Amino acid sequence: MKHDMSAMADPLDLTHRRAPENLGDRLAFGMCKSLRFIADKFFAKRYGHRAIVLETVAAIPGMVGGMLTHLKALRVLGRDRGWIKTLLDEAENERMHLMTFLAVAQPSLLERFVILLAQGVFFNAFFLVYVFWPRVAHRFVGYIEEEAVYSYTQYLAEIDAGRIENVAAPKIAIDYWNLSADARLRDVVIVVREDEAGHRDVNHGFADALARGERSVEPIRDPARD
Repeated sequence: MKHDMSAMADPLDLTHRRAPENLGDRLAFGMCKSLRFIADKFFAKRYGHRAIVLETVAAIPGMVGGMLTHLKALRVLGRDRGWIKTLLDEAENERMHLMTFLAVAQPSLLERFVILLAQGVFFNAFFLVYVFWPRVAHRFVGYIEEEAVYSYTQYLAEIDAGRIENVAAPKIAIDYWNLSADARLRDVVIVVREDEAGHRDVNHGFADALARGERSVEPIRDPARD
């Protein structure tokens, strides 16, 4: 089934922002805004390059969360309530964003170095946060995805204004999102933005579940031993 691009053309509601409610939320929000400031200064309006570098980082949280939830399920002999697949699917989806934008822009040597540095630092930092404060980790990802929705909306505005050429969509994007054969870059940005909005909602939802005391893994109980 092809994506109906006309139905998806209206911008997403940018007012959909999650207000911090406690110290953990405020820490996650502050870290997110700090990273946003750095990205804005480094990339400015080079949105293709921005997407490449940031998607290499965006694919990390789902992999880390999925891996740690998987290991926890093995340790406690429990069910994961669907969290593992959801998080690993998120990581794969973000990787496909990267593969798509590599067909649109090529990173410079400096950007390649930034990718190496950012991956090393972010993976280890996020790993530790997820081990000790998984709720904060998911809230942080939710805020990051809010910024991603906003960034891709800015990217779309630049295309619509004619400041970025609306080139043909890469074949990898046409195949992955099942777009029409004549799809353009604008169509790709719309479906990527939709993906990011979905990740935003999922991660805020996971953070809310953890705040309510709902665990990512439920041990399997033997009624005869209870």
